[in-house]
Amino acid sequence: MKSEPTRSVTLRFLAEPTDVNFGGKVHGGAVMKWLDQAGYTCAAGWTGRYCVTVYVGGIHFLRPIQVGEVVELKALVIYTGTTSMHIAVDVWAHNPRSPARFRAGHCVIVFVALDDDRKPMPVPPWKPESDVDRALEEYALRLAELRKEVDAEMDKRLALLGE
Repeated sequence: MKSEPTRSVTLRFLAEPTDVNFGGKVHGGAVMKWLDQAGYTCAAGWTGRYCVTVYVGGIHFLRPIQVGEVVELKALVIYTGTTSMHIAVDVWAHNPRSPARFRAGHCVIVFVALDDDRKPMPVPPWKPESDVDRALEEYALRLAELRKEVDAEMDKRLALLGE
């Protein structure tokens, strides 16, 4: 029996003392690792395949996370191409003794699904069904356009340096 792909995933856990930086907050590198893990879990759930990260863009750290807070990462497919998918990941946190939570970060990650020979393969298509879905897809497409502009600027810099 074949099941429908899973479009979203939520991961929850406590921020641990091993995640702390020199300033006493959760290290940004730890948050980046969690973003990638949540994105991968979502991408693999959508495709049923091993997926690799090909782009992480616009990571926004909005508020520090304290050790001991509950961290929640919500990942959602917001666009699919032929072999790739854009996953939006939001980071939320809260003190476990309080229901009040805050948004701590956000990014969009592009994953590519791989076949058994580790070659890119088609992903199940996702089509927006609501106004929110359409807005998320437009957001993903706009970010893709901006990535092309950034890539062109980086190519200019490399050409100036003779690299």
